[in-house]
Amino acid sequence: SDLMLYCIAVPRTRILATGGASHNKKILQVLSDVFNAPVYTIDTTNSACLGSAYRAIHGLVAETNVSLADVVKLAPQPRLAVTPTAGAEEV
Repeated sequence: SDLMLYCIAVPRTRILATGGASHNKKILQVLSDVFNAPVYTIDTTNSACLGSAYRAIHGLVAETNVSLADVVKLAPQPRLAVTPTAGAEEV
């Protein structure tokens, strides 16, 4: 299965991993260590479709200055899967 990644550019960067490979903790740990950021997952099927739907809704309400964050605030909450290994950023 595909692994889709969305790096959210916020003061504290985090990675949101979805897709079949997001169930593999070893892959998630590598991502966390490489990007020195915690990795979160969402337990939902067809996550690419879900993301596309949120972007479509955001596009429809763009003229009302509604932010994408406001559009997705009712989305399933991501769960913390892994955090960076101590010292990984030095490697």
